[in-house]
Amino acid sequence: MTSSLPAEHKALFVESIDQPIVVKTLPTPQPFHGSAIVKVLAADIISYHREIYNGQRNYAFPKPLIPGSSCVGKIAAVGPDSTALSPGQLVVVDCVTRSRDNPADLFLSAINDGLSDGSKKLMSEVWRDGAFAEYQRVPLENCISLNEERLCRELGYSYAQLMYISHMLVAYGGLRDVGLEPGQTVVICPATGGFGGAGVHVAAAMGARVVAMGRNEVELKRIKETIESTMPYSAGIETIKITGDEAADTASLQQLGGTIDAILDLKPVDAAQSTHTKSAVAALKYAGRVSLMGLADVTSSPKIRWQIIGKDIMLKGKLMYSRDDMIQFVRMMERGLFPKGEALAEVKSFGLEEHAAALDEAAAWTGLGKAVVFEP
Repeated sequence: MTSSLPAEHKALFVESIDQPIVVKTLPTPQPFHGSAIVKVLAADIISYHREIYNGQRNYAFPKPLIPGSSCVGKIAAVGPDSTALSPGQLVVVDCVTRSRDNPADLFLSAINDGLSDGSKKLMSEVWRDGAFAEYQRVPLENCISLNEERLCRELGYSYAQLMYISHMLVAYGGLRDVGLEPGQTVVICPATGGFGGAGVHVAAAMGARVVAMGRNEVELKRIKETIESTMPYSAGIETIKITGDEAADTASLQQLGGTIDAILDLKPVDAAQSTHTKSAVAALKYAGRVSLMGLADVTSSPKIRWQIIGKDIMLKGKLMYSRDDMIQFVRMMERGLFPKGEALAEVKSFGLEEHAAALDEAAAWTGLGKAVVFEP
């Protein structure tokens, strides 16, 4: 089923990491089996997108390509094998793309071509282009339907605010993966970045007792006040400043009374050597769980290794989230478990022609309830 697609559309274009991003007019993608064409309404800009496309991050991806990540949009056309999606339907498009006959072959759309020959082939030959465009061709299974009436009119979310879903989903994938349950205590570390702040939102919505760790006391205070004022049904947020002293940070966590059930580690690459995750592991209760979504070094210390072994601690790596996680998370959003409208996220929007300013702003505008998007 198709609707009328324009012959051409505008998109950002990366020729190589040695050349600046430009806006180009390109042929509009057409649907084929297993695909949908999405009219992009809001495309998420992650904080380090600039570093990806200027080569600073040294990420592997085929070139040239249209950059991007996840987006919110409306179905413009679908391939002949679609049975559920139809033109005009509001969807969130997942940036995690998997092989249909080997889900282990996966990559992040327009960001990194993955770790296997299969993922590299899939990105290079089939799903190369990202969401920084007016239209994007995506796999059918990457489109998750959204109830526009409920989310946009009853709960008051704009399309740009709905794009904050992509920040919260990362944390939700890790928390659900280690079986976080209502009433349990979870440490989010660090909690003051974009994904960590979103993790506080998610854990509170899941009914957990949340302990937010971070170095920035001003941001920790803002997180606590924001969550407690916009999510009054949550149990409140406890904050712990990361001092850099492993023993002192462990002692601060132990004052919680040995009740920590789980840890969500979202440590970024520039904080890989920080000891705060080790401190959190040392304070875990017996049979506690750790979701490793960042780059925490938690096993190099013999003392910590004995803690893990002696207390039956589960360490579980997690990359992003599953389609089932996305479906369940959207149900939470539609149920109204998060702050409504502008209380959820303050989003800064840019046009494609403003791409340099947008990428700069995304690097600076991070933390709980903060997002930057393109609205093509």
